[in-house]
Amino acid sequence: MTDNKRLKRILNLLDEHYPKDIKCYLDHENPWQLLVATILSAQCTDDRVNIVTKDLFKKYTSIKDFAEVEQEELEQDIRSTGFYRNKAKNIIACCRALLVDHDGHVPKDIEDLVKLAGVGRKTANVIRGNIYDIPSIVVDTHVKRISKKLGLTPYDDPVKIEFDLMKILPKEHWIRYNTQVIAHGRAICTARSPKCERCFLLPYCKTGLMDRMDVLGNEK
Repeated sequence: MTDNKRLKRILNLLDEHYPKDIKCYLDHENPWQLLVATILSAQCTDDRVNIVTKDLFKKYTSIKDFAEVEQEELEQDIRSTGFYRNKAKNIIACCRALLVDHDGHVPKDIEDLVKLAGVGRKTANVIRGNIYDIPSIVVDTHVKRISKKLGLTPYDDPVKIEFDLMKILPKEHWIRYNTQVIAHGRAICTARSPKCERCFLLPYCKTGLMDRMDVLGNEK
């Protein structure tokens, strides 16, 4: 099977098993809420972030509120997300920059986004894809792990993985590849105990096939 046919089969299987519609796992009602939530999501689960932001966005109802809060107070509000000191510092600095440099609007250009405190390419691409419908590839832990298992990239560096996937994935799959792979990573290809026996992508998974061969070899 050629690489193109193999990739097409992988994408078709993802489409068959998971919705094609874009699904953002972080709860938000507007662009700046998604920006804050994505900053909080670093080294934290989406479920935990959603628990925190449920009350957080009731307390802070505008970019201005976040820009003016004392860092120590915000730290306590977001403490359970981990790395709360850096996150609080970045959120405040980010919101101040939005007010001063962008008239209180979240920019769409990736160059402008990554200049904001606490915003890397992952966060920038979440905003571009989910808010502005700009084809973007978000490399989170699921995309990193599963893309390597499928042999779509040899790298560990998220930026290198992003550019590898941009080269081979059709643009119409860029955004939904992320959401579908997250769903797959949560339901089947979990980090600690992947359910390889249930995985429809097993024939294309280098790690899964090697593990299966080891099991068969031990059974002989």
